[in-house]
Amino acid sequence: MDRIRVLVVDEHRIFAESLATALAAEADVEAMAVGSVLAAHQLLEQVRQGRQPPFQVLLLDVELPGAVEPTADGPTEATALLDLTRERFPELRTVMLAACDDPAMAARALSGEARGWVAKDSSLARLLQVIRGVLRDETHLPPGLLTGVLRELQADRAHRGERQRLVESLTPRELEVLRCMLAGLGRKAVAERLYLSPHTVRTHMQNVLGKLNVHSTLAAVALARRAGIPPADGAP
Repeated sequence: MDRIRVLVVDEHRIFAESLATALAAEADVEAMAVGSVLAAHQLLEQVRQGRQPPFQVLLLDVELPGAVEPTADGPTEATALLDLTRERFPELRTVMLAACDDPAMAARALSGEARGWVAKDSSLARLLQVIRGVLRDETHLPPGLLTGVLRELQADRAHRGERQRLVESLTPRELEVLRCMLAGLGRKAVAERLYLSPHTVRTHMQNVLGKLNVHSTLAAVALARRAGIPPADGAP
């Protein structure tokens, strides 16, 4: 019998380990828990090297900075983890673990990498239903969240065309700069990568903010992510 390998990532290590232990009591489930995104990266690197069997489901704490959207400090370890799973492990299904239900956050999660949203205090039976469901390409939400999430997704769809129009107003060089911003590069690093002077990069960044009608790098990154713009290739 094929076993479902689940990776639980939650900074509350005791909770993560308890959840993994409960899941592993199922005959068809094997679960591992880590208390940091860095540890998750290390495990996935072992998978990439063939030193660990692949995981099928990632249970990720929604409260980790960057798990749902960029933070004021730019892309985070959680953001990088989601980018890694998308690029190298496209079959890995992500389910968000939430302490409370938030329609706006759930909608943003489902617009990104997440295939499900489940409360941390859900029963084991409910969690297993979600895990097995996302492996059948289902999307799982608590019934009480459905109306709010649909409303958020409809509002987001209405704004998507406007975001796309704003991004399309950028010149090719400005788009390159924006993609570097998405990758978390600062002005000096962008200048070195694109062979430009820091002053020129500063001008491009100001133009990007102006054309996107935002007032901060964080807002520009958030808009670009929601418009589906990828980060610069090969950036750290």
